Amino acid sequence: MSDLSKTPVTIITGFLGAGKTTLISHLIRNAGGRRLAVVVNEFGTVGVDGDILKSCAIPDCPAENIVELSNGCICCTVADDFIPTVEALLKLDPKPDHILIETSGLALPKPLLKAFDWPAIRSRITVDGVIALADAEAVAAGRFAPDVAAVDAQREADDSIDHETPLSEVFEDQIACADLVLLTKPDLAGPDGVSRARDIIAAEAPRPLPVIEVAEGVVDAAVLLGLEAGAEDDLAARPSHHDGHHDHEHDDFDTIMIEMGEITDPADLAARVQHLAQTQNILRVKGYAAVAGKPMRLLVQAVGARVRHQYDRPWRADEARITRLVVIAEHDHVNAAAIRQALEG
Repeated sequence: MSDLSKTPVTIITGFLGAGKTTLISHLIRNAGGRRLAVVVNEFGTVGVDGDILKSCAIPDCPAENIVELSNGCICCTVADDFIPTVEALLKLDPKPDHILIETSGLALPKPLLKAFDWPAIRSRITVDGVIALADAEAVAAGRFAPDVAAVDAQREADDSIDHETPLSEVFEDQIACADLVLLTKPDLAGPDGVSRARDIIAAEAPRPLPVIEVAEGVVDAAVLLGLEAGAEDDLAARPSHHDGHHDHEHDDFDTIMIEMGEITDPADLAARVQHLAQTQNILRVKGYAAVAGKPMRLLVQAVGARVRHQYDRPWRADEARITRLVVIAEHDHVNAAAIRQALEG
């Protein structure tokens, strides 16, 4: 009977830097005996997330089960990328017990859910659940609108006024589509911040949602996998700002790839990234750096002015020791020349 059952799929969505890759890395290592496959939708030109996950590969989730799609948002390239990828994973021997899909930080989950209605895969897979990750500190700070309370009051007073930013729409669509919300980095937000973030999520959610605090991606797989939500059959309960539209655009964001040689001081690079966040309207920096005299590769990740860097693995013999960073910024405010100058020096 197992050959006739649908393969469950979990969609893991969340705003930029919310911790999706960290969570999936933990699930790969603690899947409770499930054989996993992972689809990573990278936004930008450097396969950072896919490379991180492949370095976590174990027998129950070997590297060949981790597929990266880098040609754009999978909800916009369904026929060309997403459907063939899922079909290929279902043909693996042995077949995965569960498929995880990490969307880009800018993806809208509902168009992706609609893709599961495609005849080629509908009878073979089901969306076990949509997991939305939310950075507690960022949500508590109200970064998705200049003043969340004021915007809400204005919208209630005049339906013709729309002061929402693209970032708020992404956040709200992800919450509206979710079956479970993981509130990440609660230690940075503190008890008051966590409480504020919970209130904002509750206000945005179209229905009551369970919210779980998670630090460093550590959560029992039994909590996330096996929700049996059948989300592809529950679209009406998951409203989106883009309902009624056939597509959506990511023109509100730009990605800039910076490639340079070895660096000498990780702290100096982190300071440059932090200064960049304070002087340019950037959202996210992620990538790798080669540090002179060090055999290990330096992983660099930043959300706004919050920068984290750590050595993740040795450089392979077939890799060029170069530094590659992807910067994601809002389109209307991006200054590519200034960004390059700030990072390259």
